Amino acid sequence: MVTGPTRRPVIAIVGGGFTGAAVAANLARNAASDGATIIVFEPRARLGAGLAYDTDNPAHRINVPAARMSLVPDDPDDFLNWMAAKGEPRDDPDALAVDGNLYPRRAVFGRYVCEFVAPFLKSGKVEHRREHVEHIERRGNRWRLSSSAGTDLLADIVVIATTHPAPCAPRGVDQALRGHPRYVPDSTVAGALDCIRPDDHVLVVGNGLTAADVIASLRLADHRGPVVALSRRGLRSRGHPGEPQEPFGDFSSNPARTALDLLQRVRRALRQAAEIGTSWHGVFDALRSQGGQVWRALPVAERRRLVRHLRPFWDVHRFRVAPQIDGAILHGLEQGRVRIVGAAIEQVERRGHVIAVDIRHRHVGRRERLLFDACVVTTGPAHTGILSTQGWLADLASQGWLRLDDVGLGLACDEASRAVGANDTAERSLIVAGPLARGTFGELMGLPQVNDHAIFVAEEIADMLERPARSGQRVASVTTI
Repeated sequence: MVTGPTRRPVIAIVGGGFTGAAVAANLARNAASDGATIIVFEPRARLGAGLAYDTDNPAHRINVPAARMSLVPDDPDDFLNWMAAKGEPRDDPDALAVDGNLYPRRAVFGRYVCEFVAPFLKSGKVEHRREHVEHIERRGNRWRLSSSAGTDLLADIVVIATTHPAPCAPRGVDQALRGHPRYVPDSTVAGALDCIRPDDHVLVVGNGLTAADVIASLRLADHRGPVVALSRRGLRSRGHPGEPQEPFGDFSSNPARTALDLLQRVRRALRQAAEIGTSWHGVFDALRSQGGQVWRALPVAERRRLVRHLRPFWDVHRFRVAPQIDGAILHGLEQGRVRIVGAAIEQVERRGHVIAVDIRHRHVGRRERLLFDACVVTTGPAHTGILSTQGWLADLASQGWLRLDDVGLGLACDEASRAVGANDTAERSLIVAGPLARGTFGELMGLPQVNDHAIFVAEEIADMLERPARSGQRVASVTTI
């Protein structure tokens, strides 16, 4: 009997920033994908840069030492060796920090990721389509993707590797200031700060890594006016230790089952670390490295409690700014040009081009009116609105294939990173990759952890590609968790 050629399975990766590029490259490196078609939908000209690393702003630096940014787990010096071969960092005398580590500009790391995936693009193992996916729907056991360029594709596996949703400005701020010539609702847009004049009094709403980038960018652009960075708790992202420290503390052996127990363990470890001359950095590094086990041990209700009450404190200690950025902020604080305020915004009024903001200070309850010329929003991504940010995500949600996770950090998925839908079942051929999966996996924001997760997802897909050869089945149906 004569049989026709076997159809090549199609893997569609939606989003070609760091996560999507890392999944594609690691899958292409796996022999199990030799008979598969790997297509990455990414409108940008390059794969791998994405929102984080597709920037020409010289103030934007990686916030992890270059020695810890390798894409190859078995070769921790891969990024350092790549930089040496390329003569990087060039024209950047500030890249070497006082702690002896390199913190190059983010654009340099973006080129490194692009070159990591480039061989697979050249060989044809990975195809880059510079298109926006507009709609996705289920067709039998496959997925039909429609793009802005008219592509109509049937895929066996879809990987959701999209970026974070844009920040969501406080409602009162946005309603009062929309249309103001120096209102910046999303500072991650290229050139967003160009509207701010050198002597403008600037309000920065938020106090995390993005706020630190904004302050450093303004300083590098010779901005002279005062800057107030306002958040409810008045916490700012911390810097790195002055010298290397080993992780300190054991949080994964008999892990905590409540948020309160975890907090008490962290405080105890901080006291013990101080007794031997170790700073808080070592404790948080240990907690970060054990974060997956710690997170999984917590019941969902305790995860919610952790996110609601302790996440801001975790964020400012875990997600540290590069020493160069930290130095710019400290210099501004010393000069009195930067002010960190913990307060709630009670009212915003626009008086011509003057922005009047009434705030209530967090601890003393004192009210104060401040006047600004410009306002920049740097609040975190609006994860609760992720399903409405793009049409194809809304499609999958309306069909019951996607829902938000139970702690409000992204999309629901199981321990294999398979998307969990409205009926609480996981679909094997719909996979969530990257930070949007952290409701299940916990620590998925730092580059090393996102890279590890991309490798894990690639291995899961490779295993799916191998199994039909043994079982004769193309793809498994929805399985209950």
